[in-house]
Amino acid sequence: MPLVALWAHGSLALGDYQPGRSDLDLVALVGTDLDGAQQAELRAVHERLIADVPLARSLHCTYVPQGDTSDTARHHPTWAQGEWFERPVSPVSRRELALGAVVLHGPPPVGLLPGVSDQELAEFIRAELEDYWLPVTGNAKAELWLQDIWVDLGMLTFARASVTLRDGQLITKGEALEELRSMGAPTAVVDDIRRRRYGADLLKNPSVSDDFRARRAEQARKFVRAGITTLLAEHGNPPPGPAHASRLTRRPPPPA
Repeated sequence: MPLVALWAHGSLALGDYQPGRSDLDLVALVGTDLDGAQQAELRAVHERLIADVPLARSLHCTYVPQGDTSDTARHHPTWAQGEWFERPVSPVSRRELALGAVVLHGPPPVGLLPGVSDQELAEFIRAELEDYWLPVTGNAKAELWLQDIWVDLGMLTFARASVTLRDGQLITKGEALEELRSMGAPTAVVDDIRRRRYGADLLKNPSVSDDFRARRAEQARKFVRAGITTLLAEHGNPPPGPAHASRLTRRPPPPA
């Protein structure tokens, strides 16, 4: 399996990478389609990495065959969140790569991956908000928001989406926290997210009480739901079509 190029995007490309907290998002351009045996070998490599280096749990990589990049909807073999599956290289990922890919091997992605128009980016984000995030803010999914990951990604995803739909820009999670403050988001929730992502000591994040966790969950869920509803009304609905695979941020595991 010849490796043609290896690029980092996400927080590393946007200048917001936090060691031990951020994901390391990669796209590998490979010389040929990966057959079953090659995919099994790569999956074993990722599993060995995690066993040897715990931080490798945060390493995500999509493997794209060279010469097969024009079909932007095609799903490619991917390792992410401890699983092997297939997904496209999303419009957000391609825009991040175009803006500032960290080239780890081979040539840069310009000319090797298709570009992303502002319209394609906006349509992807609207679909992501409407098809995925709005449903999980409903009352039936309220218990999900007791978990840190749902509060963090729900709030940050909404803020980042708001800026992209308004200005056509991608912002970091750190910038999204400041955007949340300007939106009037609950201060205690924003401070809690900042502490977890940017606190001085990764190993000493204090636990929170059940009462605070319950209040935080309700505040975050209702804020994100109201914000997405308003945002979709202001920026219209995406055209009908299949839902896209997420890459606005890393999604939590799919809700049951």
